[in-house]
Amino acid sequence: MEPRQRIQYTNRLIHESSPYLLQHAHNPVDWYPYGPVAFEKALMEDKPVLVSIGYAACHWCHVMERESFEDPEVAAYMNAHFVNIKVDREERPDVDHIYMDALQAMEGSGGWPLNMFLTPDKKPFYGGTYFPPQRAFNRSSWRELLQAVSTAYREQKVEIEQQAEALTQHLQQGMANLLKHEGGDTLFEKERLAEAVQRVWEQADREWGGFGEAPKFPQTFLIGFLLRYAFLNNDQQALNQALLSLDKMANGGLYDHLGGGFARYSTDREWRVPHFEKMLYDNALLLGTYSEAYQLTSNERYKERIIQTISFLEEELGSAEGGYSSALDADSEGEEGRYYV
Repeated sequence: MEPRQRIQYTNRLIHESSPYLLQHAHNPVDWYPYGPVAFEKALMEDKPVLVSIGYAACHWCHVMERESFEDPEVAAYMNAHFVNIKVDREERPDVDHIYMDALQAMEGSGGWPLNMFLTPDKKPFYGGTYFPPQRAFNRSSWRELLQAVSTAYREQKVEIEQQAEALTQHLQQGMANLLKHEGGDTLFEKERLAEAVQRVWEQADREWGGFGEAPKFPQTFLIGFLLRYAFLNNDQQALNQALLSLDKMANGGLYDHLGGGFARYSTDREWRVPHFEKMLYDNALLLGTYSEAYQLTSNERYKERIIQTISFLEEELGSAEGGYSSALDADSEGEEGRYYV
């Protein structure tokens, strides 16, 4: 019964080339690709827009699809009250960047699936990541959220438009401030570097390495910054923290000790249990960071991890055409991480 129910729906995504969008082409949600047609419909019908962003190897994107976007009742509500857009972040990193910045400004964090609600003129006013089908994990259910957003847009439209305008101006101001410093060296004065290091210390885990609490991502840019700061200033404390992070990641569960390569993130503070998805760009960034650490320390363990990770990328993500696939899915045989476990 379930396979036949899935096949009877076909939406506009069936004409797209993105593997991720094609995965959603048989959802009962009336998905639009990102473009003027969807926003013209939203303006004409005065409906809020849902932009839902993900990618083909995203575990929680698939979970939310199964739980909500394949549910005919949920889809009917979405179709009646919203104009719904699906975006592949690997196809449209520009769109993903804009709305991820908006989500981080709202929530202080981000992730995928990224579900952002916009006014018909593309201005974001509310967003989040994964929402369960029933209230759980201290999160509203997807149905509750849809109903709340639809009601608010209908009954508090002026306030929502003001909120969207304020957020848009905040994002534009942030970009203007960034562009203002291009070509100058004021961002790289020694005092500013010391201030940046102090900010890093506030987030650093002195026992297990890395930054912040679980889930823990590699944060290669912060580690690389500490390595370079340590080199320029002969700062042993900065070097120790960077190497602690690299050691814990390389020796723990984030690293695949059999097949090589690093998982997307650790689900715990101690780097023991990974989220088994492997990304090309994560591993590329980690190769650079471990290479810099090897230059500074001549630690052969780092060299081993570099060589093993390159072998993993060539064998598992390399293609006969000379390119590389962007990711390996965490799911196998219908379960997250079953193959790796």
